[in-house]
Amino acid sequence: MRLILTSVSIAIVIGYFAGGRLSGLARLDLRWPALALVGVALQFAPWSGMPGFIALILSFAGLIAFALANAKQAGFILIVVGLAMNLTVIAVNSGMPVTRASLVSSGQADTLTSLVDDGGNKHHLAGPTDALVVLGDWIPLGPPVRQSISVGDIFVHAGLAWFIIVAMRRGRSGVPASDPDPATEGAS
Repeated sequence: MRLILTSVSIAIVIGYFAGGRLSGLARLDLRWPALALVGVALQFAPWSGMPGFIALILSFAGLIAFALANAKQAGFILIVVGLAMNLTVIAVNSGMPVTRASLVSSGQADTLTSLVDDGGNKHHLAGPTDALVVLGDWIPLGPPVRQSISVGDIFVHAGLAWFIIVAMRRGRSGVPASDPDPATEGAS
């Protein structure tokens, strides 16, 4: 949660420095927003075992479908790529592997025991049988975020930041609400 708050906050600051306004975010025209909400809600489903794993897979499928439906928007291709990377490693390993070194380096060593004892569908301590660990949570972020993230997370957050910055810039007076269509540009 701290990572999303940090990413969004940084994007908003950059958006302001780029001359954007928050009013641009109020005029968003996203397709299938309910699918995104369901996808996020499924990330927090309290189920474990196979029902929890299915909910997690459905969550990513819904989020990818939402991102693909909005692929023409700035940043959404990066979001699709990041979500697909995370879905791949989760599907292959029945959950997201998190490396011990990343947990320690990010200041989360106190979570090791619970991750080993209670780890499940969403996260588990990476072990020798895990595949594609390079796509897992192995990148440590220290304070104030204190989280282990994946390469997919970097793509998702970069895409989200790009989207926010572009949307904020559209909030400026004189900046079109959408990018001009090259096929019709100059046709008047």
